[in-house]
Amino acid sequence: MDYKETLLMPKTKFKMRGGLVNKEPQMQEEWRNNNLYEKKLKLNEGNTPYVLHDGPPYANGSLHMGHALNKIIKDIIIRNKQMRGYYAPYVPGWDTHGLPIEQALTNKGIDRKSMSIEEFRNKCIEFANTQIDQQREGFKRMGIDGEWDNPYLTYKPEFEAAQIRVLKDMVEKGLIYKGKKPIYWSPVSESSLAEAELEYKDKRSPSIYVGFDVDDGKGIVEPGVQIVIWTTTPWTIPSNLAVAVHPELNYVQFNYEGKEYIVAEGLLDSYCEDVDLDKEKITRTKEFKGSELEYITTKHPLFDRTSLVILGDHVTLDGGTGCVHTAPGHGDDDFIVGQKYDLGVLSPVDDKGVFTEEAGKYEGLFYDKANKVITEDLDANGALINMSFITHSYPHDWRSKTPVIFRATPQWFASIKNVRQDIIDALDDTKFQVEWNRRRMSNMIQNRGDWVISRQRVWGVPLPFFYAENGEEIIDVEVIERVAQLFEEHGSNIWFEWDAEDLLPEGYTHEGSPNGEFTKETDIMDVWFDSGSTHRGVLGTRDYLTYPADLYFEGSDQYRGWFNSSIITSVATRGIAPYKELLSHGFVMDGQGKKMSKSVGNVILPEKVMKQMGADIIRLWVMSSDFEEDVRISDDILKQVSEVYRKVRNTFRFLLGNVADFNPSEDAIAYEDMMEVDQFMVQRFNEMVNLMRDCYDRYDYVSMYQSLQNFINVDLSNFYLDYGKDILYIEKENAHIRRSMQTVLYKIVTELNRLLAPVLVHTAEEIHQHTPYVEQESVHLEYLPEEAEVDTALVNKWKQFMAVRDDVFKALEVARNEKVIGKSLEAKVYVTQPEGLSFEDINGKLEQLFIVSQVEVVDALEDGTEYDTATVNVEHAEGTRCERCWNYSTAESIHEGDDDICPRCREVVDAL
Repeated sequence: MDYKETLLMPKTKFKMRGGLVNKEPQMQEEWRNNNLYEKKLKLNEGNTPYVLHDGPPYANGSLHMGHALNKIIKDIIIRNKQMRGYYAPYVPGWDTHGLPIEQALTNKGIDRKSMSIEEFRNKCIEFANTQIDQQREGFKRMGIDGEWDNPYLTYKPEFEAAQIRVLKDMVEKGLIYKGKKPIYWSPVSESSLAEAELEYKDKRSPSIYVGFDVDDGKGIVEPGVQIVIWTTTPWTIPSNLAVAVHPELNYVQFNYEGKEYIVAEGLLDSYCEDVDLDKEKITRTKEFKGSELEYITTKHPLFDRTSLVILGDHVTLDGGTGCVHTAPGHGDDDFIVGQKYDLGVLSPVDDKGVFTEEAGKYEGLFYDKANKVITEDLDANGALINMSFITHSYPHDWRSKTPVIFRATPQWFASIKNVRQDIIDALDDTKFQVEWNRRRMSNMIQNRGDWVISRQRVWGVPLPFFYAENGEEIIDVEVIERVAQLFEEHGSNIWFEWDAEDLLPEGYTHEGSPNGEFTKETDIMDVWFDSGSTHRGVLGTRDYLTYPADLYFEGSDQYRGWFNSSIITSVATRGIAPYKELLSHGFVMDGQGKKMSKSVGNVILPEKVMKQMGADIIRLWVMSSDFEEDVRISDDILKQVSEVYRKVRNTFRFLLGNVADFNPSEDAIAYEDMMEVDQFMVQRFNEMVNLMRDCYDRYDYVSMYQSLQNFINVDLSNFYLDYGKDILYIEKENAHIRRSMQTVLYKIVTELNRLLAPVLVHTAEEIHQHTPYVEQESVHLEYLPEEAEVDTALVNKWKQFMAVRDDVFKALEVARNEKVIGKSLEAKVYVTQPEGLSFEDINGKLEQLFIVSQVEVVDALEDGTEYDTATVNVEHAEGTRCERCWNYSTAESIHEGDDDICPRCREVVDAL
């Protein structure tokens, strides 16, 4: 007889190979056809809402692994909340305005100057839509669920109107003003830049020391003594109006080869080294407190005018000379201290970075090229003391990748100082997973200057301000509300299409325009104001969302970007943060921790991975990543993740195969009637359930990933499933011991699958489809298993037994190496009982638990090997091998040759 036919081998159509590349798109199509997203929301309608507000990616370019990391984590968070019973919609969005799209169109050969502004803006919309469609399909392919047919887009009229109303509320509170102030300016982009639009890269710059001859020393310093300044921007010397010293620092006047100089005493040594002076030839002649030098005048080294010596707390001993070149038109500290001394603002550089008429002989020179000419003139005038070159970190325009300048221009500002403390207080009420991030953002707000909200471009939301005939700015909340209403109805293109009179309220008058003529502001709003208004434009306009949102989650660079602009506008207009919790992720690097670059060839694109491996592999990679730090990805890393996926999948395949003949409503065994080993596995799984729920709560997916592997490899594969084969395959179909184990396996296959569903969305659905007797049409309509109590006493008891089992396995390995046995079923084990554990209390067959044919418990073993918990000796099993279960039996029937299977198997076979 072929006994193989009598075994209850696993049966399932769930395949060993995933075939994700082909299955996933089909599954996603079924979900869309069945309105699965809507069904999930309907299931939890009326329950506690949970809103993760999507920070908008920019609508330009292909998706990269950073996009994948970001969106997949959001999807995991939302799916987890949905499976906890929360009403958790997801509204994706896109940031659509700004310079990148203008540049992309220029790169495509579109000449902005050959068409009207309206035509160009319409082309921007067309381009944005193509990019949105491309990115949307990529996100959907990743298994990201949400309102893809109804996203929020910052160019839409309803959003622009909401944004204008945020501005209106800030105007009403006196937070918006126009002023001339130094700001970051990109000569290439011809636009101002926010701090969030800067990136720092190394730049080679001239490093010069310049002497300013004292003109009027106020009886403190003799005329002709040189006060020495240091700068890396010679092009700003024409704009110099003062030299700043610190009032509390000590300054020293010294003679070197017949000339007199003044520097800070604490920097004299480093100055001498920098300019290569022989310290032995230096003679100190005078000392001063910085405060004594105030109001001394010096001769400007290039022009026939004077530069005032002033006091400034911003002066330090970090470098230079302690005497700071001050050009209020080109520096923030310079501007602030210049206001105190009423110096005025001189910034003779135009939008393109070219010197204007105010720069005299340097008119027409590009600022960077002027460095050489100005340095030569300083040398010719006897003012240049030393010049060298240094490489230092310098701000660059994050889009054009070119250096920026600090330049005073008329701009619109949002005042931060008036709401600074309110913002910091709101941050104190915000939850952070990492406390350092709270301090980091508080420091950013504490040190932030007023926000430049104007940009000199055309693709964006127009600033709704007007000018009277006399040039006076019209900042009127009624006018702004009128513009908001018009934008809501017609879109913001009308700003460029209609005359000012048509945009203003009917019959509008202003004392500055006696003839009733008005002009429109030509600047647009900073795109960070766009995205910073999403709490109003999205959360405030969709009645099924909540304000504030439960969570904002983006890359760590958004502490100075979206997180920052959003809390400013929210606190300024509503007095609270737009989010209850902030969470961030790091950047995606290559396998060596280096930035990915096309030129280096280390770029991994999600589209390619999905075509080769499937989206669930990317999602499992996300689960494996400690995302709050920078994360790594490479082909090797993805192969490792694929191996873990294969192990997870095959474990589920084994589980499904062994519950094929199990009907939980008819065959399940009550917990109290289970074999104790099965009870133990229930308790271990309860621990796993609690751990995974806790990991979801803490966004600690990497711990969940590690625990999942440990549970599958150690608890299931190495123990429970290996032990269970002798029961699942060999025993009668309805045997109590088999049904007891199947009850546990069914619990694990269904509940573990639900726990993994937020991550492995496609694989979990496939497992659900192959699980018998499930009720819901989709695993994504199920709820996560509830937190369970754990019988720690039982777990600890069995952990002690498992330690003994480990010792037995060590002894079996030794016996195998010594050729005493081959397979473990050829073994008879002698084992001592460890202190504190009774094998009788285990309530299970030791032979099955050790996967051997015979076990004999003894008090002592003289010829045994002592291990950590027990002394063990292994001999070859006695008797004859059963041809069905392969256990060795000493039963007379098989030993005498009357039968070729053991009595247990004979009973099973005869009952068939």
